[in-house]
Amino acid sequence: MKIALACDHGGLNLKNAIKKHLEENSYEVEDYGTYTTDSVDYPDYAKKAADAVANGQADCGILVCGTGIGIGIAANKVKGIRCATVGDTFSARMTKAHNNANMIALGERVTGVGLGLDIVDAYLNSKFEGGRHQNRIDKIMEIEAGK
Repeated sequence: MKIALACDHGGLNLKNAIKKHLEENSYEVEDYGTYTTDSVDYPDYAKKAADAVANGQADCGILVCGTGIGIGIAANKVKGIRCATVGDTFSARMTKAHNNANMIALGERVTGVGLGLDIVDAYLNSKFEGGRHQNRIDKIMEIEAGK
């Protein structure tokens, strides 16, 4: 599985910990930056990773900023992206199981490394349940298409 990873300056430490964790667990990771704590604009990095997921260059994506909110909102502007900002393992499991989210966003300032890695594992180890949930995903995609 190939994972697109990106952050802004407020999420660098957690992103780096996630990257190391993923690579240690044999995931292929494409790191779209940022790579320093110099101030940057999170939409630039969200778009890079979201484009990779939307275009099929990555199977899913993980984003990190200070809260996970801004970078998640930016990713959701890319057609085909369903990114959920999550701060607990239950939400991480449910966003895959019920919403088939193809990206998640985390907040370094609100989520410690230990919980952050647990969230990533919960998301990646969950499966979309389909069924009644697929109908809801189809409706979300219709909204996106302007129908």
